[in-house]
Amino acid sequence: MADTKREIERKYTSDGSGLPDLSGVAGVASVLDQGVADLDATYYDTADERLAAASITLRRRTGGADAGWHLKLPVADGERDEIREPLSEHVPSTLGALVRSRVRDAELAPVMRLRSTRDVRHLVDARGKLLAEVSVDLVRAERLSGGGGRAEWTEIEVELADGGDPAFLDEVDEQLREAGVRPAAFPSKLARALSETGGKRPARGAGRAEPVTAGDHVLAYVRAQRDAVVELDPAVRRDLEDSVHRMRVATRRMRSALRAYRSVLDRAVTDPVRAELKWLAGELGASRDHEVLAERLGAAVDELPPHLVVGPVRDRLRAWSQARDARARRRITDVLNGRRYLALLTSLDALLADPPLRAAAAAKPSKVFPKAVDKANGKVAELVERALDTPPGPDRDLALHEARKKAKRARYAAEVAAPALGTPASKPLKAMKELQKLLGEHQDGVMSRAALQELAQEAHEAGENSFTYGVLHAREEQRAARTQQALPKAWARARRGASG
Repeated sequence: MADTKREIERKYTSDGSGLPDLSGVAGVASVLDQGVADLDATYYDTADERLAAASITLRRRTGGADAGWHLKLPVADGERDEIREPLSEHVPSTLGALVRSRVRDAELAPVMRLRSTRDVRHLVDARGKLLAEVSVDLVRAERLSGGGGRAEWTEIEVELADGGDPAFLDEVDEQLREAGVRPAAFPSKLARALSETGGKRPARGAGRAEPVTAGDHVLAYVRAQRDAVVELDPAVRRDLEDSVHRMRVATRRMRSALRAYRSVLDRAVTDPVRAELKWLAGELGASRDHEVLAERLGAAVDELPPHLVVGPVRDRLRAWSQARDARARRRITDVLNGRRYLALLTSLDALLADPPLRAAAAAKPSKVFPKAVDKANGKVAELVERALDTPPGPDRDLALHEARKKAKRARYAAEVAAPALGTPASKPLKAMKELQKLLGEHQDGVMSRAALQELAQEAHEAGENSFTYGVLHAREEQRAARTQQALPKAWARARRGASG
């Protein structure tokens, strides 16, 4: 089972004179010598160094207290999630899966060997609690592929103790700077090794000009969403909070942009990609819809007075939620491991590398985008007005759900245009976002009522009292009535915003 820890650290260039005195750092009572360790790490990547380009490192290390396989995924500046597996001869399948969206069908092979002599100190407080581990590392790098370059340097690394306050690193930083030590120019040892041994690590987005034409803006938007899907892949596999939702939104944004701007990109090429994005969003949707539903029902039970919660309602809801969540998790894992998903990522890469531009792509955004946004808004208007003219009931629920989907499309079309058009696009963007939120609340209510009926039936068949489910259902009906009463005014505001 993989072990994961959040690594928060800072790196500094050292002149080889050792570690400056850190006993004066605020909060530090003692600086404890932990001895010297010899570490030997082999780093793995594709031949074109895709992991390194994304600031991801995968290594097999011996020596020290944490020998094994380590995968480090960037979280923020100076923060990475380190996922560990025991030593083995080959890359563990768990770690291989977490980099699959980057690696695709390429082979992971040794690219760099780093041998380090590490002199370790612990900074502890008056109670002996570890605040940070500081090490002086003499690093010897040897390139294993793409040449035989070598490099050697000394650096200082300060890693915050688990659960520590990141502000403590500022205190250490101040002391080191006063001693003449400066931050390292590279975020990791591997990054420096690749640079100093002849590696080519293009910065993310390097050489990409600011968007000017309509085509530039549409492609920049699609590229950002493609990047989001690839970057979120490991988080979805790890079941991190909100990751499924964010990946699903990225797929929908791409799909909406490709649809709204068919005057810019040839639909003969983009329609098959859109179809696959719809498939992926649908696969992700089962998990996300269940997540939203479970949170809503759990909160609703918590809001009830104790005397209205009759029987093992929370236990049944928890079991129902866990069973569905387990099925959804297995399904998502199967999808991300499947050939169809990888083929979609490859199609997106190809589309962005050789975009099927039409004549409008070369035009100014002000000539292309307003028409596309207005068209998307017009489709929303048609569906909302049809829904409001439909009597309350299943037909209206369905019509409002379709209007919600069109409102999302209109919102995403405005998102593409907003950087180029500014206020003329930001007004409809805000208006559609507010309308979409209300329509989303309505759809969540529809799904909640269906789930409550299912739970009530299960409880009845198990010989349990189903009273509470009826109470919750009635409350959902009241909530839906309030939402529908608010819709005409919300739509009027959205219509004014869309018209400028």
